[in-house]
Amino acid sequence: MTLKTPVTLAGAPPSPYTRKMLSVLRYRHIPYRVIWKNPREIDDLPQPKVGLLPTFYLDNDAGEVEAVVDSTPLITRFDAEVAERRVRPTEPAIRMVDDLLEDYGDEWLTKAMFHYRWYYDADIKQAGDVLPRARIQSPSEEQANELAKIFSERQISRLYVVGSNDVTAPVIEESYHRIVEALRAHLVEHPFIMGNRPGAADFAFFGQLTQLAQFDPTPLAVTLESAPRVYAWVLLMEDLSGEEPTEDGWFAANAVPDTLKAILTEVGRVYAPFLLANAKALEAGAEEVDTTIAGARWTQKPFPYQGKCLMELRKNYAALDANARTAFDAIIAGTGCESIFA
Repeated sequence: MTLKTPVTLAGAPPSPYTRKMLSVLRYRHIPYRVIWKNPREIDDLPQPKVGLLPTFYLDNDAGEVEAVVDSTPLITRFDAEVAERRVRPTEPAIRMVDDLLEDYGDEWLTKAMFHYRWYYDADIKQAGDVLPRARIQSPSEEQANELAKIFSERQISRLYVVGSNDVTAPVIEESYHRIVEALRAHLVEHPFIMGNRPGAADFAFFGQLTQLAQFDPTPLAVTLESAPRVYAWVLLMEDLSGEEPTEDGWFAANAVPDTLKAILTEVGRVYAPFLLANAKALEAGAEEVDTTIAGARWTQKPFPYQGKCLMELRKNYAALDANARTAFDAIIAGTGCESIFA
């Protein structure tokens, strides 16, 4: 199937996944039009099964327009339908690294994003003040103030979904400090996480960091204090349309730098044990995930979608041929990520 353009999507500026996908479209030179609305407010287009941002409106195999969500399979689809400037690496072992890091960005960094935004008073106030007004047809001030109260209360009540609570707060925040420092050290030597050209992982990190590093005041201060380079990188990632990637731009499997392994080590420290404990809780039908992450207690409700993420990572790993699997195993050796694929 050939992608019909311009691609239409519904999204919101404070949505990290909207920002992720807009950056992908700009880099890929895929024409698009964005509707700054919640998809539930759009009457003349199909409704998604789950009201997530962004929602894309794409032709299915029958030539009918359908509402499509979930950034990871969308990136894969765009890579399949548009040959130029793909974002998924071609070398299988490096593609697997990219898959793992994209998943971490989408599923663990979002815990930090949601936590900081709805845990601290200054962040709650700023999000409440801005988010209801971030739309073309903005509500009146009176309506916006009422929406801010309703929206903030609803989001705070949903902190449990990502695992943000008084027990886990130190784990989330210490992990954010570490990953920002690891990313800073990596970007000193390399323009992108995946080398001299961006991979899906770059866009996943970028999406969450548009909020963590540039909007929400508490993590923004953390980022600027320890890693102004990361703040600057987020600015650059917004529009990579002028970049001219080369086929050998991604890291080679036999030349992965220590700075990337340091990023993988943080993934192994926090995300790997969470994925395993979450899967165990889901399998047992438990009401709670209760485990240890980075030497501290972690407790939250099981998250079915992240159970699917683990299965998808393992499926992609199982699909590697023997040589690619050996190369990937060598890359993640000693990082803690091995447990994901055991």
